[in-house]
Amino acid sequence: MTGSHDVANTKIPMIGYGTAEYPLGSNPEIARESILHAIKVGYRHFDTAAVYQSEKPLGEAIAEAISRGFIKSRDELFITSKLWCKDGHHHLVLPALQQTLKNLRIEFLDLYIIHFPVSIKLGTSGLAFDKDTDLVPMDLNSVWKAMEECQILGFTKLIGVSNFSIKKLQAILSQARIPPAVNQVEMNPLWQQKKLREYCEEKGIHIVGYSPLGAKGTPWGSNKVMECDVLKQIAQDKGKTLAQICLRWVYEQGVSVLVKSFNKERIQENMDILDWKLNSEDTQKISEIPQHKGCLGVQFVSQNGPFKCPADLWDEEV
Repeated sequence: MTGSHDVANTKIPMIGYGTAEYPLGSNPEIARESILHAIKVGYRHFDTAAVYQSEKPLGEAIAEAISRGFIKSRDELFITSKLWCKDGHHHLVLPALQQTLKNLRIEFLDLYIIHFPVSIKLGTSGLAFDKDTDLVPMDLNSVWKAMEECQILGFTKLIGVSNFSIKKLQAILSQARIPPAVNQVEMNPLWQQKKLREYCEEKGIHIVGYSPLGAKGTPWGSNKVMECDVLKQIAQDKGKTLAQICLRWVYEQGVSVLVKSFNKERIQENMDILDWKLNSEDTQKISEIPQHKGCLGVQFVSQNGPFKCPADLWDEEV
């Protein structure tokens, strides 16, 4: 067991398995096999999204895990998926969630979240878009009302957001009947999100952290986290991998951490962070690491769109 965080009478496991593989949707069979192995070794929290094209492999892995006796039912898992920007319009939210459930071959999600706080104009097909012509402001009020309806109808236990700043959270909270349960954001020792975490804790919003290892292999990721000398030294002193140091640090902040690997050895290694701790000297050193955001969201930044620069998207200099 990986421990869990209680949110609105629902337990969110503290260690989750991410399913995004780049290029997106490029290895569905490898994804299915890796997810199945992750279930076998004890992962119970799985993160997918419409845009990842990993919903179907996840659904297949869940069905196989049940048939092979790794789990008794889908109810043992915590499953998150995300509303993609092209469906970020009031009347498209519920149909998008219903398609996600069909892809996953399940009756409900544990958590459904808005992937980014921006919409793609109506009529745009597929997952690709032109950032100079297709991006439009998201009507947060109407989209959030549709998200609330999804929860009220029982298609998801919880609703939340991803990549939302304090300012954008405030916009939702000012009119929400059901507040976001979760804000899923980039978080690692090189992007610690202190102010955002403090705000979310104050408002009862649980943080789920993605890219805890720096997201090498993604369009925005880099080696900066895995090549950090401070982290290398802590890992060497503790006899742990650098990845384990990063994951343990996120875990110790009370944040649910999402980690992805298709390597069976590392899938297990990434879970082995529960029976040891970082000491105060370690955490002090990590707190002093210069900060560097990885995911700038440049695909949503355009002089012709709602966000003219990354600072508009994140409501801070990055």
